[in-house]
Amino acid sequence: MKPEAYQEKQLELESWPLRLTSYKLGEVFHCQADNVSPGATLVRETGSTREEAELKALEVARKRLRRTRRQPA
Repeated sequence: MKPEAYQEKQLELESWPLRLTSYKLGEVFHCQADNVSPGATLVRETGSTREEAELKALEVARKRLRRTRRQPA
């Protein structure tokens, strides 16, 4: 199986830069959200549509980023 419909976009979520990567593998869409700066994966989700997978990933990422404390510079 080969990934299809690959899409990558960057946005800001809870004042953190976030990269959302999604693609279709078979009949299922996969979505990964990662913190752009260190590139650490925050969440991986699946869905029957790209929108569903992205919404699920964004919801979990939002919860995790809200709990993350920033150190004063």
